[in-house]
Amino acid sequence: MSITITAAPCCWGVDDVRNPHLPPWQRVLDEVAAAGYGGLELGPYGYMPLDLDLMARELGRRDLFIVAGTIFDDLVAPENRESLLRQTDEICALVSKLPQPAKRPGQRYATPYLTVMDWGHDERDYAAGHSDRAPRLSDEAWAGMMDNIRAIAELARDKYGVRATIHPHAGGYIEFADEIARAVADIPGETAGFCLDTGHLYYSGMDPVASLEQYYDRLDYIHFKDIDRAVFDRVMGEHIRFFEACAQGVMCPIGRGVIDYPGIRALLTRLGYEGYITIEQERDPRNAGGSLADVKASRDYLARVGFTIGQETRA
Repeated sequence: MSITITAAPCCWGVDDVRNPHLPPWQRVLDEVAAAGYGGLELGPYGYMPLDLDLMARELGRRDLFIVAGTIFDDLVAPENRESLLRQTDEICALVSKLPQPAKRPGQRYATPYLTVMDWGHDERDYAAGHSDRAPRLSDEAWAGMMDNIRAIAELARDKYGVRATIHPHAGGYIEFADEIARAVADIPGETAGFCLDTGHLYYSGMDPVASLEQYYDRLDYIHFKDIDRAVFDRVMGEHIRFFEACAQGVMCPIGRGVIDYPGIRALLTRLGYEGYITIEQERDPRNAGGSLADVKASRDYLARVGFTIGQETRA
């Protein structure tokens, strides 16, 4: 089994680019490298520069690569299509030209990926984790969201050779088991794959091990996070936004929460997963002083339970 573990800027609290407390992007690169990772995600649109020469230089001097770019936006509104495609163009134009690790024999699609997440709806944000009270889209609105996703994925694939992966996200309109099943049925494998996130699966009422196995044939990329059970139980009883729960510490370093990572490793070994896994631990960026220690603790824990973690040589 050949798996590379990477990191994401959300471990430093980088989710909303309008947040005035975000750490400098150079610090995120420095600390990803200091923690021993070989790569990271680009983070939300507007955080890291989209200047190819600058990013190639800054990544190169730290011996890092970008495993994926991110669309984290309203995928439902038809009028948002132009913005979504502009973001896709600009992100893919950058990540597709940055040096990447060589594709492995068992890896379905070469890096970089484009993770595609729906976000920006108060009615779902406050219902994150609560399938019984979360409103669902009408058939017409759902079809419009699928059209937006197909347009993003086809542009990324046809113009840049970048594989789009749909990421079910707590607080978005693709979150719960019924919505994941519907998206899998509606978006063909030749158009896009999936990036399942162990933490979002658990937060939204699913068993991460069972879900990874159920959708393994569509799984091109994986996110790992862990959940503090005591905080989770408390915030599930509150009227709270998803990232407010994260600011209260619902996400914790991997190995200190409730998710069964030895079981996940055994599953991925049995299924022969070869590819990339990105660690995420959303937090308030004002608490980014603990990020380096936490991402290193997550990396060290995964190594102890049998994941091979090392730097990659760029192709």
